[in-house]
Parts: sequence; structure tokens; C-alpha cells
Amino acid sequence: MIFENLPTTPRSEELIDKAFSRAARAGRAKSGLEAQESMLITAANILSDNLENVVTAWPDFGTVDPFYYELADAIVDVDEVRKSLSEVMWASRQIPELRSEYQSKLRNANLDTGRKHRKQAFARMADIIEEISDDLLRIGEARDALKNLPDIRPDEPAIVVAGYPNVGKSSFVNAVTRASNEIAEYPFTTKGVQIGHFERDRIRYQIIDTPGLLDRPEEERNDIERQAVSAIEHLADTVLFFLDPSGDCGYPLDAQLELRDAVEARFSERDIPVLTICNKSDRSRDVDADAYMSVTEGENVDGVLDLAVEAVGFEPDIPPSRQE
Repeated sequence: MIFENLPTTPRSEELIDKAFSRAARAGRAKSGLEAQESMLITAANILSDNLENVVTAWPDFGTVDPFYYELADAIVDVDEVRKSLSEVMWASRQIPELRSEYQSKLRNANLDTGRKHRKQAFARMADIIEEISDDLLRIGEARDALKNLPDIRPDEPAIVVAGYPNVGKSSFVNAVTRASNEIAEYPFTTKGVQIGHFERDRIRYQIIDTPGLLDRPEEERNDIERQAVSAIEHLADTVLFFLDPSGDCGYPLDAQLELRDAVEARFSERDIPVLTICNKSDRSRDVDADAYMSVTEGENVDGVLDLAVEAVGFEPDIPPSRQE
């Protein structure tokens, strides 16, 4: 996952302490103006390298898959993070310029003047780092918020399951996928996203249940949840909307159909098919649906999966064979 391995972002105070303490050790190994220059170079290199590493560790948001871009933007405000990354990169380039400026001054100085130049360089470096202290904090907070986003692969076909709570979505995901499904909480849902996988014709499919997002009406979602739904629109290849016409789920059928229509209208804007699945069909089939099944009774579960795979219509890119 693109944000999972982002390194911890140092705070400005930590970075300054690290650079100047290393510089002091470097200076003790030498004497005279050579010691002052060694301190200057060591501090500048540590500051510049660490700042550049902060920026280059992040992916280029211009090339990030829309799914992850939308999720990131919902949680941290991507534009603000990009501005902070730009400021940090600016600082990383200012430090070497200062180093070169003061190296020139040291060449024509006596020891006392050289020591003053080096101290002045350190003060100016510290000022630059302090100037971006808020940017480092913002980047660090963004990293902490994004590192646990779901490990979903936009290049693999994805089937999203939707519908009110207790209509059988999780039972279906468990029934058709590997036993070790990922279930984790993320900032855009209080109940956690369940992600499973299954294979057909050597193609791996992702099947995703998003409680807290597609299990209630749009007006009940907060801003982060709304944008997370927008991200899912970029991800989904098809949506299975589960209905429980028996009403055992605790929601009347009219309300379930109203939510289904809203989901259908939203995803149809991207030509993403939404299939209506009547679950608990052993108790009631009193609704028009694309398929009827009962997960608990094991009735037509594979048929629903076949229907979803057909709706996805995924065709992998196969490189042409080499001419003999």
C-alpha cells in the first residue's frame, strides 16, 4: 500500500539537535578552521538529506490512483500536504546554499572569525528549519493518518457489497473468500472495512464490505464518509446491493429499496453496474431482484458470485506472444 511504509517525520527540534550534535562530534575530530568547516558541512548535509528524504518518501500525488487520492484527500487535505512538502523541499535546497556561502567565508578567515561564521551559519540553518516546523508537523500527522489505509489494489477487479446492516453482507464475504479476510478500522468508518479475495480463471478478485458508508443514506454521512464513497466509485467494478425482504434485518423493505436506488443512481454515473441481491430467500422472495440466495442455507451463493464476475467483465492485459 502506497502510504504504509512512509517513514516517521522528524520534528524541527529533533532535526536541529541531531544535526548540531553530529556536527559537534565531527568538529572534535579535527582542529582549527578545518574543524569549523567539518562542523558546517556535517550539519548542512544532515539537515538537507533528512529534509529531502521526508519529501521523496511520499508518492507523487499527481500519479496516485484516484481511489487512494480521494481517500487521502478526505482525511488529510492533499493540497495542504503538497504545500508542506514543497516548503520542506525548498528548505532542503536552501541549506546547501548556506553551506557553500559560509565555506567561502571560512577560506579567508582566521580561527576566531571562522568560529563566528560557523555559528552564524548554524543560526541561519536553525531559522530555516524553524520556518518549516509547522509543515513538518503537518506531514507527520498526515503520515500517521494515512499509514493504515486499507490495502486495496486498484489494478485488481473489485466487487463492493452494499446494503443496510444485518442483511447478510459479511456472511456472504466470509462464505466466498479465503478465511483470512482483512477487517480493520479506518478513519472514514467506525466499523472497519472487510476485504476478502477469491480467484476465478487465475484472476484474483477483491470483494469489499464497507460498513458505515454504503449502509445508510447519504444525508447521514459526514464529509469524510461522503468522500470515501467517492473514492469507492473509482475502485468498484460492480456493486452487489443486498436486500432482506423478510425484514429480519430491522429495516423495512421500502427503506432498503430507497437506499438501493440512491446507490444505483450514484454508481450509474460511472457506468458501474449495481446488482440487486435478495438474501434470506428461504424466508422471503417478495422483491424483484437480479438473483435470489440464502447464505445461511448455502443456496445460490456461487450463482451470485458468478453473476458478479460476469458483471465485472474483467479482461487482463495479456502481452502478445513473440513471433517465432
